Amino acid sequence: MVEWTDFERATIQDIFSKMDYESVGHNALARCLVVYPWTQRYFGNFGNLYNAAAIMGNPKVAAHGAVVLHGLDRAVKNMDNIKATYAELSVLHSEKLHVDPDNFRLLADCLTIVVASRLGTGFTADVQAAFQKFLAVVGAALRKQYH
Repeated sequence: MVEWTDFERATIQDIFSKMDYESVGHNALARCLVVYPWTQRYFGNFGNLYNAAAIMGNPKVAAHGAVVLHGLDRAVKNMDNIKATYAELSVLHSEKLHVDPDNFRLLADCLTIVVASRLGTGFTADVQAAFQKFLAVVGAALRKQYH
């Protein structure tokens, strides 16, 4: 089980309380698809993903980005049991969708960049450390079925 400090818990709660889920989710997923184009292979039914403008303007990318961000709410509400919280989602991504587990880290990196840009000077090194720890724990929970 992961140990969370009071600062880490408060920081994660604060970040998500200020989150514009639709915008941040869309921008994080779009950034991931642009920067790491091989991740597009999982979104073949999303239509035009041929360039950055098409990806940014794609309503299916926007919708799925929001779904991903809202999915992180489950971890925020269950920080003491993230592994169990994502057990079903882990099986879905590993066994049905066959998602490369490294993609969770890539998306987490893109999400960190988007959140940092939104929080500006409030995204201090301590805040980043707490946020990245949270995302690493979620990513590990999603990857557990791959082992």
